[in-house]
Amino acid sequence: MLFSHSLEVRASGGKARPLLRDRSARGVPRSRRGNVGRRAWRPRPAASRCYHFLQRAMRRRWACPVRRLKLPLMVAAAVLAPAAALAVTDADRVAVYREFRAAFDARRYPDALPLAEKLVGLTQEQYGANGRELVNPLSNLGTTQYRMGDYKDAEDTYLRSVKIAADTGGGHADRLLLRPLQGLGATYYATRQYEDASVTLQRALDLSRNLDGLLNPGQMTILDPLIGSLVNLERHSEADREFQYAVRVAENAWGSSDARVIRPVDHYAHWLEHVGRYPSARAAYARELTVAEGTGTRAARLVIDPLLGIARTYRLEAMNGNDEEAAQYMDPFAQPGPAVYTEHGLRALNPDGEKALLLALQTIDKIRPLDHQIRGTALMELGDWYLCADQADKSFTRYRDAWQEFRQAGSTARLDVPRQLAYRAPSSSASRSPLAERDNDEHSVEATFTVKRDGHTANVITNTSDATAAQQKSVLVAVRRARYAPRLQNGEPVDTEGVTLQEKLLSKKPRQP
Repeated sequence: MLFSHSLEVRASGGKARPLLRDRSARGVPRSRRGNVGRRAWRPRPAASRCYHFLQRAMRRRWACPVRRLKLPLMVAAAVLAPAAALAVTDADRVAVYREFRAAFDARRYPDALPLAEKLVGLTQEQYGANGRELVNPLSNLGTTQYRMGDYKDAEDTYLRSVKIAADTGGGHADRLLLRPLQGLGATYYATRQYEDASVTLQRALDLSRNLDGLLNPGQMTILDPLIGSLVNLERHSEADREFQYAVRVAENAWGSSDARVIRPVDHYAHWLEHVGRYPSARAAYARELTVAEGTGTRAARLVIDPLLGIARTYRLEAMNGNDEEAAQYMDPFAQPGPAVYTEHGLRALNPDGEKALLLALQTIDKIRPLDHQIRGTALMELGDWYLCADQADKSFTRYRDAWQEFRQAGSTARLDVPRQLAYRAPSSSASRSPLAERDNDEHSVEATFTVKRDGHTANVITNTSDATAAQQKSVLVAVRRARYAPRLQNGEPVDTEGVTLQEKLLSKKPRQP
């Protein structure tokens, strides 16, 4: 370097002042003097620029030798260096994430929440308010808020995560979108925003299939709330398709005889039963029973629910009739013979249903320790069977036994109110009408009545309604034909007044002129 720095001290007001001279530039024109002997100019790092600035300032103020000031100048330069020198590091965020995950996995959500918030703050400080790296920390925060029941904040958090992923990602095949979409859809479902839930979850489902294959098992957690949304929206054909799809996914992932297939098959069977497709529901329960019987030591407990379901579908089909043609399936007990009808024109109860209930009860009695809750459920179902078969004495005996079992289990709440056993809704009901998935007018009828101790209804009247007189009459007729299990008081069946039933009815919208 051709500059030789020297400090000359001049007295000025009792203070020393440094002067910097360029002695090598003597005799050179002023216009060129600044470039003589210098290397090509390069910008210095921020810390270096800060150091040299402080160096010049210290020279001018105190006229001290430069070497003595070097250490203080370097310390000051480090303090004034850019914030990046003290920025959040990946190691900081990993440490907080591990703490969060430990609390979350232990289900200590109040402890996990501030850690999730801290992780979001650190990530935002490191990468900015719209950094793509925020998507997963925001999803973790949203999931914690969801588990704590704070659905409003969870929705806002998931929405922010989805927006960042969509704005910074690779389009419709961006894997980073999957978690926040699934969480947002589940939050909509939990808050009964079923239309928004169905749209968001369908988007997540399509993304999962595009990324991981048509039958990947990761879809199962998306399918459950999606199906629930479709069921609540009464989009029956779509719900049926997704129920079947869930069963296919489980079979493809684990095999048709694996115990993990039982859950989606059982959900499908219950829905088929709910919409009145009793033969198909019974076939699904029989399939569930076959899988349960092959699960080894767990078989005894797993066969109980499908046995109760088979009996229930026989009972409901006899009382409510059947809206679908009989499905071709192998009956788990006997080949069905010709249908037998009662004097009232209803199909008689198939004795195979009673056989299934007794078999379930025998299986329960072999399990140790005895499960009073499950045994009470089987006795209650057997009481329902005998009541619908007009065998009141046998029914009341089973109800009393069930009440005792539930009391030993800790609560008799299931028998403290009347339970609907059979009710065939009017043809214009939302549960049966072909208009259910179209644009239509909705009406409602609320009926009030008394449930007698023998399960029949009495004193049926309309409480409130915005339906036509004909629609109201159809609902009242259906309620009079309904059958209920009576309320038990101290183990004895009693009458119950003021029972209500609300029916939603559909009608075509009038044509616009």
